[in-house]
Formats: sequence, C-alpha cells, structure tokens
Amino acid sequence: MVKHQPLQVYEKQVFVSFVTGIYGCRWKRYQRSQDESSRWECTWFVILCSSFLLLLFWAYFWLMARNDFNDFNWLVYNRSGEWRDETIPILASTTVGFSYITFLLILALFHISLGQQLNLYWVHKIGVLATLLTTISGVIFVDDLWGDEWDILLVSLQYTAPFLHLGALVTVTAISWLVAGYVVRRERSNIQVMVLFIYIVVLLGLCLAPLTFTCPCIMDRHSLKPRPSIIGRRGAPMLAPENTAVSFNRALQHGASSLEADVTISVDGVPFLMRDHTLRRTTDVTKVFPARQYEDASFFNWTEIRSLNAGQWFLESDPYWTVASLTVKERSRIGNQTVCSLVEMLRLAARANSSVLLNIHKPPPEHPRYRSWFMDTLRAVQKAGIPLKRVTWTPDTDRGRVRGLHQTTSEKLSVEAIRQRGITSLTLHYSKASHKELQEYLANNVSVTVYPVNEPWLYSILWCSGVPSVSSDAPHVLRKVPYPIWLMSQSAYNFIWMTSDLVSLAIVIGVFFFQNYHMIRWRMSGMQNYNPEHIMLSAVARRSSRDVNIMKEKLIFSELNNGLSSTEELSLYPENGYVRYSHGGLSR
Repeated sequence: MVKHQPLQVYEKQVFVSFVTGIYGCRWKRYQRSQDESSRWECTWFVILCSSFLLLLFWAYFWLMARNDFNDFNWLVYNRSGEWRDETIPILASTTVGFSYITFLLILALFHISLGQQLNLYWVHKIGVLATLLTTISGVIFVDDLWGDEWDILLVSLQYTAPFLHLGALVTVTAISWLVAGYVVRRERSNIQVMVLFIYIVVLLGLCLAPLTFTCPCIMDRHSLKPRPSIIGRRGAPMLAPENTAVSFNRALQHGASSLEADVTISVDGVPFLMRDHTLRRTTDVTKVFPARQYEDASFFNWTEIRSLNAGQWFLESDPYWTVASLTVKERSRIGNQTVCSLVEMLRLAARANSSVLLNIHKPPPEHPRYRSWFMDTLRAVQKAGIPLKRVTWTPDTDRGRVRGLHQTTSEKLSVEAIRQRGITSLTLHYSKASHKELQEYLANNVSVTVYPVNEPWLYSILWCSGVPSVSSDAPHVLRKVPYPIWLMSQSAYNFIWMTSDLVSLAIVIGVFFFQNYHMIRWRMSGMQNYNPEHIMLSAVARRSSRDVNIMKEKLIFSELNNGLSSTEELSLYPENGYVRYSHGGLSR
C-alpha cells in the first residue's frame, strides 16, 4: 500500500501577485524575491517618499489657498493680459499626481511588510520623476508670482494644527510595525540604528509638538467675543460682477453690514468703481473702444465709461464657478449691468443704513484730476447724502482736510505710530498680523478689519481672536457660520493631547516588544527549545531565496530520514508543486 503525504504545497498568492505586479510588473512567482532590495531600489523608494511629502505639502497649500483663488487669477491676468482660471489645471494635476504617488507608496509599504524585494517598474520611475519635477516647477512658479501666499500656511496652522498633530501621530504609530520589523528581525547595522534613531526623534517630536501651537479657538467659550461683522468686499463678487450695483445689493441681502469698493477718478472728475487699471477684464471695452483697451481707466470720461457693459464678462468667464446657480432672471439682470459710480453705491448704502469702506486709487501725475481727486471724492460723498461718520477711506493722507470722515490704513503700524497719526482703525491682510499682535491692537482700542476672508475656517479663527470685522468676497458663505467651527477649552485639549501621546507610545512599545518576542524568548530560554536547523534558517534570513530554499529542503530530508522507515519511498513531483513518499525504492 502506497502512502501519500504532501510536504510542500504552493498556494496561490493573489494579493502578493497584485502588489508586486502593479509596483514592479512581477506577476509570476519566479519573478519575485525576498532578498534585500538593492541600494538603487532603496534610492527610488526614498525619491517616492520625498515626492509624496512634497505633494502632500503642495495639496495642503492649495486647499488652504482656496480663500484667495480669485486673487491668484487676478495676478496671472496682470502678468499675461488674458483672464483664465489657472487654478483648474493646477488642482487637476495635483489631484492626479498625489493619487498616483500615494498609490505607489502604499504598494511599496506592502512590499516591505510582506518581505518582498522592492523593484519599481521603469514606467513608474518615469512617472514618479515627472510628477516630482512638475511639482517642483509649480512651487517655483508660485514662489515667483505669489510668494506672499506662503504665509497662509502659518495662518492655517492656527486652525488645523491639533488635527494635523493627531493625524501625524496615527501615521507614525502605524508605521512602527514596519520599523520594528526592519530593526528587530535583521542583523544589526548602522543603517538600522539610524532608522531607529530617526523614528524615535520624530515620535518624541510629535508628542511634544502641541507645546508650540498657537490656536485661538483653544479658549474658554465664555470668553468668545461677538460675531465679527461682514463687509461686502466689492459687493458679493461670487454672485454678481464686482463693484456693480447688483453686487452690492446681493451683499446687503446676505447680511453684510458694510460695503467696500475701489474708487477711480475719471478724466472729467467723476468717481466710479473699478479695481483694475484698465477696463479690459470687467467691461466690453475691447468691442466698444478697441484702440483704447490698454489705456488707463482713469483717462476715459464718464460718458464713455457709462456706455460700457460691466456684467457680460462675469457670465462668460464665471470666475467663481457660481453662474450655474443663478436663475434666468438674475443672469439677465447681470448681463445688463453698467459701471457703477461712487454716488450710486453711497446712496444704496445710505438707504440700507450701512457703512462703506473706500479704497481710493489716486490718478497718475499726468492726469487732469491729479490735484483735485480728493475734492472730487468728497463732493461725491456729500452729494450721496450719506452721514460722514459712516464713511471710511484709504489711503491715510490729507487728514487735515478730512473732517467727519474716518480714515484707515492698510499698513501695519505699532500702537504708538497709530496714536501719533490719530488713526482709530486698521485694514490688514490676514497674513500681516499675528494672533498676539491682534490682541495688542484690540487691547488698545484699535479697530481691526481683516481681509480677504472667504472661508469658514479663517472666519472662525478670526472670530476666536476677537476681530470685530472682516472683509469678504463671500458674505453668503460666512452668514452660514453661526459659531466657530470648533472651540475647545485648554483643559479638554490637554486631556486629548496627553491621552493620544500615551496611547501612541504604548502601542509603539507593544509593537516593538511583539516583533522582538521570539528574540527575547530565545535569549531567556538559552536556545533550549530550538533545534539547529531552525536556528540556521533564521540566521540566513538575509541570504538569497535560492539558498534559503536549499536549506529548507535539507531540513525536510533530515526530518524524513529521522521519521521514515527504510521501506518507505520518497517521491518528488515538482510539476505538481509538492513532495510525497511511498513504500518501495526511492524515485523522483
């Protein structure tokens, strides 16, 4: 009677094939290896990790910079002369690149956890390198064109730091399994010591990171100041063309307590509302006056300006992606808008009992109204019939001629300089004043208006900072924020911080102990419970797969010789993937 006993069976490894096939185009078992990865492949793994971190930073930047997308497009327009939404290709390429690199990194980590040799396919190497170079080019381009926007990263950390800390802590805790496996289950080397040292430093740094956080919303909820009032910056430019009558109307309808506008003086002394130096972007001047489309807007007279359409561009370019939400009636009204004069806007504010903030663009020296711009503006204010105490304007000049009007400045000044100039309010970009500086201004009764504030997260941290008013392109968005998005007491956050740190440290220590369990057991037992063959197989973990397989076969035959009778026959069937034995002579 013949006895059959399978000694080794090759099971299908679908997941391993999927991981190694996509990452390195190694779909077959014989193509895979558990040998150590070469230095060249380790270098590509480092490049992959660096690309992921850079893209993570890049994606976070654009997520936060959404507050200023229109300003970015405006800067691009001023440089190129053509209006296009440049954020769309940037966001699309960032999304695709980040998804691709993240997927490859996950596959690489699976390789490490499964003990597979890293071998990135050459097509992926080209893709990683192209993604990395494209991202670096984008960073250089933004730094050149929009360098001041990097400040939003520091501002955003006042809101996101506690959540980023927890996310980073979870990630570092999760990779402790891979680090422990690399350090514990291999022979000691300088690289392993360096990896372990870097990991410990990063982990301890994350545990102590909250000591450096400045989060205005970590406060006692009873100390929360009243909700900041909202100023319609150029009206409601997300819902209607900026600096037009319909835009200011929409801002008031959505709860704006004040209106902000850009004032330019025409060649015949009529103040009108225009942000740009030319009329090309927001009017149809290229059709009506094609020969003068690059001319400064202030060198047109009011009759010429009034003949231009100031609404059709909004429907065609859709600068805020909001045109689709407008009704047919609203689109028709927008399409018939003309350039708004200062008097019209002031009368609208007077009827709504709201205040106004005027950003006055001085005419160039060769302009006929260069010396009389101040009186032209003052006459328009008086003609509109709005109380002077409701009007604030910049720049901070001609204070002696301004009586009854409030003056503000966009320049960050010390408290002493503010008192010397007799200024009672500041209009600052959100990146120019820190939380500490804002508190100092408010403690000295200096009113601060922060601009531009279009996102709820930015509105929330300024609310927690006690800012009395913000200037926004999106009053319809901010009106939906009845309370700061998150608010937490210091004691509650300290509890979360300490608990998360202790849990993370406990898990990491447990992982290292578990990974080192067999080694500790071996040392404690003095190797009494291990046979020589097992020890030899453990010691050759760094040898090639072929050597390991040979030693396994020797171990199998050794065990067969000890356990089989002389009349039993050992048979090998490599084509079936297993070994068997039977009575009789030895056959293969």
